[in-house]
Amino acid sequence: MSEQTGSAIDAILPMSEVIALAQDLKINILSALTNPEFLLQIVLLIVAIVPAILFGSRFSRLVMELEKRTDVQLLKRTAHAAGVLSIPIIAYLSLTAFRIGLGSFGLASAWISGAIALLSAWIVVRAVTLVIQSEFWSRAAFFIAWPIAVLDVFGLLGPVVEQMQTLALPLGEGQDGKAIEISMLDIVRTLIYFVVLFWGANLVSRILQQQIDQINDISPSFKALLGKILNVLLPIIALVIAFQIVGFNIATLAVFSGAVGLGIGLGLQRIVGNFLAGFALVADRSIKPNDIIEIDGNLGRVTSMQARYIALRTRDGTELLIPNERLLTEGVVNWSRSDRVIRLYAPFGVSYSTGDLEQVQRLAVEATGDVDRVVSLPEPTCNLVEFGDSSVNFNVRFWIGDPEEGTENVTSDVLMAIWKALKAKGIEIPFPQRDLHIKTWNATEVSSNE
Repeated sequence: MSEQTGSAIDAILPMSEVIALAQDLKINILSALTNPEFLLQIVLLIVAIVPAILFGSRFSRLVMELEKRTDVQLLKRTAHAAGVLSIPIIAYLSLTAFRIGLGSFGLASAWISGAIALLSAWIVVRAVTLVIQSEFWSRAAFFIAWPIAVLDVFGLLGPVVEQMQTLALPLGEGQDGKAIEISMLDIVRTLIYFVVLFWGANLVSRILQQQIDQINDISPSFKALLGKILNVLLPIIALVIAFQIVGFNIATLAVFSGAVGLGIGLGLQRIVGNFLAGFALVADRSIKPNDIIEIDGNLGRVTSMQARYIALRTRDGTELLIPNERLLTEGVVNWSRSDRVIRLYAPFGVSYSTGDLEQVQRLAVEATGDVDRVVSLPEPTCNLVEFGDSSVNFNVRFWIGDPEEGTENVTSDVLMAIWKALKAKGIEIPFPQRDLHIKTWNATEVSSNE
């Protein structure tokens, strides 16, 4: 019984191999502790911390001074990252110097090299976090840099690379009959290069967009068109460059043309539709940046026109992201397409006891013209619109040239000015009144109900 149990345990966890590995580990540790070269590397690892502590604060202050002298945000963030990482950077330089010294004397430096690899990976990850200030790219750097550094430290990077090179994805056959395939290593390299180049393309696109926005001779719609072209063209160039760096023949991607077309037709039709609608909006100049538009009761100013949507900033301070396709298929009111001057209305009424209605019109027009945001041309007008139940009703029509500043606030100012002008002349603005006539009254029944 005991023999069967022992054999079952050995089948699951071979104790003899575990004991052998533990003995080998013990021997390696003892041999390392008695190895002068290993002890020297440990001492150098500890010594490398000393100059980092002594000169780290001075280097940090120097870099912070450089940060204050530049206005370029990328350079400011880079200088800030260098200042924060001053101690690890000096430690990295010290370890590099120690490794070079050990190599010149023919001494082993494996532990120093491992520490340099891990420290450099940590510096890269931390620097990306400080410079880019993006959680996504920070995590991407972490999951790329650290695994590579760990594999390199333990000497597994070479075998892993060779294994990834052997794993290939077949893509079919070329015109010459040769098999077309792409290895897993090429895929990973392409993704890494594309991530870096895509970030650089976005940076270049923002810089070029800022330069284009400063050119006054170009219309806002043409600026938006150039921005859309840059947002599409630069990522494509980044992908092509990534393929060229890896050495991958782009012509082989024609094998996937049918699948890509089917994916666009089914899953990406809305994205492609919004993308094409954005070009149509810019081409016909129906909507431009800084236009005042109204859609679904939301009035605001167009702050930017992206490839897939436009950003509409409302008077509430919120920013609505409206897909481009909606602007083509649904009704949109553009308050400033050809002219920013728009007409508003301010209705009011006066009592039937008012004798001079023409005076009411003059007072309303003068009071409206005194409001700051009301333009002088076209002039405000006041029309008598109806004889209502309780008042003689008028309607003041006036024009403003800055609808982006709001419409209800200026209408309120106009009504307030009319109120003051009429009150100053003793003209009454009535309110509805109703007379109640009781035909019968049974006091006995009312008292009994109480």
